[in-house]
Amino acid sequence: MTLNQTQVPQTKRPGQTAKTVQNQQAAGGSHNLLNHIDDWLTHYQLDILFSELGSVVSVGDGICWVRGLATTMMDETILFEDGSYGFVFELTDNLIGVILLLEQPTLTAGNSAYRTKKMLDVPVGDTLLGRVVNPLGLPLDGKPTPSTSIKRPLENRSPPIIARDAVHKPLYTGSKIIDTMVPIGKGQRQLIVGDEGLGRSTLAMDTILNQQGKDVYCVYVLIGQKRSTALNTIELLTKHNALSYTTIVTAEASALPGLQYLAPFAGCTIAEHWMEQGKDVLVVYDDLSTHAKIYRELSLLLRRPPGREAYPGDIFYLHARLLERATVLNSAHGGGSMTALPIIETQQGEIAAYIPTNLISITDGQIYLTRDLFVSGFRPAIDIGRSVSRIGGRAQHGRIKEEAGRMKLGYLQYLELEVFTRFGARLEGSMEKTIHRGRMLRELLKQKHLSPKSIEFHLAWLIAFNDDLLLNKPVESLEAILDEFEEQVVKSALTLDSPRADWLTALTGWLKDWSDRTANTSLSSEEADYGVSTRS
Repeated sequence: MTLNQTQVPQTKRPGQTAKTVQNQQAAGGSHNLLNHIDDWLTHYQLDILFSELGSVVSVGDGICWVRGLATTMMDETILFEDGSYGFVFELTDNLIGVILLLEQPTLTAGNSAYRTKKMLDVPVGDTLLGRVVNPLGLPLDGKPTPSTSIKRPLENRSPPIIARDAVHKPLYTGSKIIDTMVPIGKGQRQLIVGDEGLGRSTLAMDTILNQQGKDVYCVYVLIGQKRSTALNTIELLTKHNALSYTTIVTAEASALPGLQYLAPFAGCTIAEHWMEQGKDVLVVYDDLSTHAKIYRELSLLLRRPPGREAYPGDIFYLHARLLERATVLNSAHGGGSMTALPIIETQQGEIAAYIPTNLISITDGQIYLTRDLFVSGFRPAIDIGRSVSRIGGRAQHGRIKEEAGRMKLGYLQYLELEVFTRFGARLEGSMEKTIHRGRMLRELLKQKHLSPKSIEFHLAWLIAFNDDLLLNKPVESLEAILDEFEEQVVKSALTLDSPRADWLTALTGWLKDWSDRTANTSLSSEEADYGVSTRS
């Protein structure tokens, strides 16, 4: 027995007897159960249980150092005598570093610490849908604790290669630019990167709203956000009836650093359970740059050697092991999928900074938002040239891929040609037409926030643009025409698999109806202005 080990008299529960009792409970034999309880009481005896006892050396900034507990493990939960608890994050020769998850005011140096021999876990299951929980699964919405008996460890290995399948089903975001030129597939990891205030979270929110009625579960993870931001997110999801298929995991800025560090792993674990049940899941991490800063803070406090920009050397591994758990499983393993949309913040648009480049190399593509586009009124401010989806094209529907095939290249050519027009240079007719089409396309790609569009609507405006049905229309009227298309697409029975000729016929008719209605409205307006009839 070591100096840190004490003898604590406790009751002994003979393993054989307890196991037998459990079996009888399952069988439902109440009579036998009473007999075995009787038997257990007969053999009840006191015995000595050996356990380690540690003591707190110092406490501060969400961590504490503990002496003793020589056999403790990484990530093991440690319980303190005043009810505080945390998990092991650093091991040294004489001390262990513990990240606190619940810190009571009475926790101080000299308090006793105990091993639990348990790893951190979180409750999972359908009862979490529509709930707001913290990274430990405790409710934050004032409702009772989610009634689920299933728990999963926060740290889990990513699915092996043999359990994975190629990305083959599209995940529609409702965004014109993303669904046509930067497509995302179910099981993909697509980074959303940009400066603060450019609409990164709005894009993620649009994607969640667009999953309504598509049998996709969503998990929104808020890391280190203000409480007002969390409330706005809940109100928006509630207002658009999206909270019923969404779980919000939040660790606000005032929470302990340990909870903020665990938040993305908790959201991933909840989504992972549904994926293994064969469901399609979308998880949003908002945002991982804050998560990286929290990890740096904890690592420095626990005296881990700093590396580039003071981040610890395993910062890449931290996010890689999180995002690698997002995938699509093959049919032998349920066929579920987990799509990840991590959000990252840049400073002054510097996409080549340390954390953004790490995330770009981990994910399957990125959606890059720029301030110049945002200020110029082009929203969502997605830089089409710098945004890419490496594997989403495999999941894109053939009709959309066919119509949007050369659109990205044509738009980038237009952006280059547009520069010449600023110098007043005379252009050839073909170039003028290219520039005119480019300006029209730029107007078509604009989209209001929180208004995701259906994929059939995307096909409608793509065909109309490619066949020059909109070429003679004033640019100012494009928004009204698109509204007409959206309304008519909902009423029609056309689908992505309908013949292109049927789409062309329908679009021509919708445009004619819109033109006639606009002309009549204009005439009526003139008659009202002059007080006379202008009709023959």
